[in-house]
Amino acid sequence: MKLAMALNSLLPWLRREGGEGRPFTPAPAKASPARAVQAAQAARSETLARQLALVIDLDACVGCHACVVSCKQWNSSGRDGLPPDPGAFEDSPSGTFFNRVQTWEAGRYPQTQTVHLPKSCLHCQDPPCVPVCPTGASYKRAEDGIVLVDADKCMGCKYCSWACPYGAREYDEARGVMTKCTLCVDRIHDAALPAEDRQPACVKACPTGARLFGDVNDPASEVSQAIAERGGYALMPEWATNPANRYLPKRVRGAPDEGGPAGTPGGRP
Repeated sequence: MKLAMALNSLLPWLRREGGEGRPFTPAPAKASPARAVQAAQAARSETLARQLALVIDLDACVGCHACVVSCKQWNSSGRDGLPPDPGAFEDSPSGTFFNRVQTWEAGRYPQTQTVHLPKSCLHCQDPPCVPVCPTGASYKRAEDGIVLVDADKCMGCKYCSWACPYGAREYDEARGVMTKCTLCVDRIHDAALPAEDRQPACVKACPTGARLFGDVNDPASEVSQAIAERGGYALMPEWATNPANRYLPKRVRGAPDEGGPAGTPGGRP
């Protein structure tokens, strides 16, 4: 009964807003939501002159986790780092890791190989974590394309972690805020450091040179040339997030009888 009365009270307003009694005028055609989103993404990507990112060579990565350890060390006790995670040395430790390495076996026996996939925030050119943030804590810097979280604005709602298709967001239980890879923004722009040290900690620590760092929007940069020469690709492009980080594929290695001894580009690893 109450619902019916409420609907009846809305009827005159709907008629007035709908223009009852006035000639019908069709609304102007609007672009489809999908095209509007694509246009907005293209505009944002074109206006970003500089995009710093990581390029990871899957053929050189040996899964040693040096990048994971160095990242954790710098972001826990570096120049602007935080204290170690509470209970880090207890039986059931918990904490945050901005960089992780996933490892699995690919192929079928006897033609198998081990794949190591380092993964962190990809600093997408169209990051889905930014527009869902209700406080504006998650943002993308215009000067270098790095996606960051303003801890002073973050309320720990975890919306950004739900929106990120790569699982790159980490919730810091001790502080109640979301955290993530910053590309060591406090290192790379620190004029007090020698030029060769103005790189992310993971890049400096990699013993095989599997991690490159630079501006992927600069065709002359080392990272852009590596992407062009090796066919670097983005992770999960179907999500249309335009990840800045790229991966260089593993080189194809056949059996020894198909050309080359074991351990060479023409043979088995």
